[in-house]
Amino acid sequence: MLALVGVVAGCSPGERGGSEAFEAARGRGAAAEREWRTYLGDAGVSHSSPLDAIDRGNVSRLEVAWSYDAGGASQGGGSQIQFNPLVVKGVLYGVSPGLRYFALDAATGEELWSFRSGVEVRAWTTSRGAVYWEDGEDERLIVGAGPYLYALDARSGRPVEAFGDGGRIDLREGLDLGERSDPMGVVATTPGSLFEDLLIMGGRVGETPGAAPGHVRAFDVRSGEQRWIFHTIPYPGEPGHETWPADAWRRHGGANVWAGFSVDAERGLVFAPTGSPSNDFFGGDRAGDNLFANTLLALDARTGERRWHFQIVRHDLWDRDLPAPPNLVEIERGGRRVPAVAQVTKTGDTFLFHRETGEPLFPLREEPVPEGSVASERPAASQPVPIRPPPFARQGFSLDSVTRRTPEAHAEVTARVRGLVRGGLYVPPTTQGSVQFPGTDGGAEWGGAAWDADSGLLYVNANQVPTIVQLIETPAEIDFFRSPAGGYVYLCAGCHGLDLLGDGGRTPSLVGSGERIGLWGLYRVVRDGRGRMPGFGDMVDRIGLAALAWYLYTADEDDLPSSWAQAEGPKRFVHAGYHNLVDGDRLPGSLPPWGTLTAIDLSAGEIRWQLPLGDYPRALESGLSGLGAENYGGPVVTAGGLLFIAATPDDRLRAFDKLSGELLWEGELPASGFATPASYEAGGRQFVVIAAGGGKLGTPSGSRYVAFALPGE
Repeated sequence: MLALVGVVAGCSPGERGGSEAFEAARGRGAAAEREWRTYLGDAGVSHSSPLDAIDRGNVSRLEVAWSYDAGGASQGGGSQIQFNPLVVKGVLYGVSPGLRYFALDAATGEELWSFRSGVEVRAWTTSRGAVYWEDGEDERLIVGAGPYLYALDARSGRPVEAFGDGGRIDLREGLDLGERSDPMGVVATTPGSLFEDLLIMGGRVGETPGAAPGHVRAFDVRSGEQRWIFHTIPYPGEPGHETWPADAWRRHGGANVWAGFSVDAERGLVFAPTGSPSNDFFGGDRAGDNLFANTLLALDARTGERRWHFQIVRHDLWDRDLPAPPNLVEIERGGRRVPAVAQVTKTGDTFLFHRETGEPLFPLREEPVPEGSVASERPAASQPVPIRPPPFARQGFSLDSVTRRTPEAHAEVTARVRGLVRGGLYVPPTTQGSVQFPGTDGGAEWGGAAWDADSGLLYVNANQVPTIVQLIETPAEIDFFRSPAGGYVYLCAGCHGLDLLGDGGRTPSLVGSGERIGLWGLYRVVRDGRGRMPGFGDMVDRIGLAALAWYLYTADEDDLPSSWAQAEGPKRFVHAGYHNLVDGDRLPGSLPPWGTLTAIDLSAGEIRWQLPLGDYPRALESGLSGLGAENYGGPVVTAGGLLFIAATPDDRLRAFDKLSGELLWEGELPASGFATPASYEAGGRQFVVIAAGGGKLGTPSGSRYVAFALPGE
């Protein structure tokens, strides 16, 4: 992704609007339950609103009530807004693509204040939400910007000096990094969760060797002081330490909560879904099940003590992070209401546990993991899979799964996958290459699921696109950032692959790039980034940047990192890059639908309905619709009988009947809305607002927030 400079319309804190405009906006606010004061709706992550002014009968009359341009969109594409806005006391809080936070009059879209963190935006610094906290006259907005967590005065946008160091804390501090060296550290993407006076935080970390550990921490919301820590990679003497190599707590990273938390305040529990351990796709140097990676953790919110846990993927080799915060739900069981927690997954499964004990509420089976991985790998023998509810995404890939969109597409993809390993959910990665379905982006993704307590339905949007996973042998001593000899090595494998060829679409080939833009041009792109590519200027020094640029300038098909496999000495394996299986028109190589929206009856453990969600613009250009598309951002349900969701690359916000799945309305957006909307009341009107930031799946970037409402009187 492009490194952005925060050049936007706006001003410094308090310079626009002033207290008079701010108080006027507050005068149009509503009761707390009729606003959107918590990320994803509430502490239980319901994605739901009790508002019913917009309903099945009038939703077709929705129109744009106001639109606000936050500015800062990348002209070359790649910038995004993944933010779920907060609405508190008549004021809407949002962020621009360049990490400029702002406050708006929620009824009119008028800007009230603006705050620039000064943190440079890169692919890993996106902000998905904020935290509002108040104690009397002390009102704060807690926001992330790269590795920093800021406390802003909610009225003015100015940093709260009493919090941390002049209004911010550095999340890289307080972690024992040991032998880890990844300069990405830990990044505040998804907001933390509040419990009493504690802010419970996770963060994004790297996924390659040297990544920071993903320990869960709680900070004093007033002072920023760290109050407790839970080691997701256990230390010696802690439960789970035996599931790793003895020194893993010093060397390995990941197992982080990047998706966010849910909190049961009544029971004093925080539910933490963790991601995979580093490095992704190869675990030959981390033998064992690797607790507490890929685990739903129930922690005592006051102390961080573990109450219970369930590991959903053992010894992850597939990048099967738990991708979304779990939903706190209640189900019917034997005539009783049972408190439960529902975790959706990238595999398309829904795990349901008793909230207090961790007991699975539907039977589980063990899915065998096939043999045939690389020699130094030791996969887990099996993985747990719920028998009910049924999966909301197709699982496993065979020749019968290949697209039939056209005879040419079918023949092309069939020929390609014949040389790849195919099978069920847990085919281990190999040097031959395999088809992973659902792909590395799910199934479920960070948008998560919505819970409707009235109907007992859980709604989840999902990707149904296959990924090609392949390992390549490299010399064991190679470090992604620096070799032992002091020279830098190729850093671009995760996107462009070790063959430099990319995927032929949004990730271009690097072969011959020097001829296209010259050595100095390559140096600047490596340093600063361009389009969706991050710059490496804060990861390696000038010598390393020059070495990498020179390598790309001189590399040809006979001088590729894939030749490392022929080098002498010990080997290890690295991932050859993230590549979807696509046909010649860059559409998914599987049968449609390629994206879906599903309603699940959690008490019965049954799917109530499922439908394709969205379309790729290039499919629409070919006269094809109703095939579904990859989607990012979640749904919102309302008491008016509606489900609102954007998430797709066709620039639409849609409203469905939440009981039947019937499409009732769709509104055009200025860019794709890869974010979760919010519904709130201000000035006596119900609004639905979405950040239309585009920038994923090859779509143009945008910077507008668009609020829809029924026509005013």
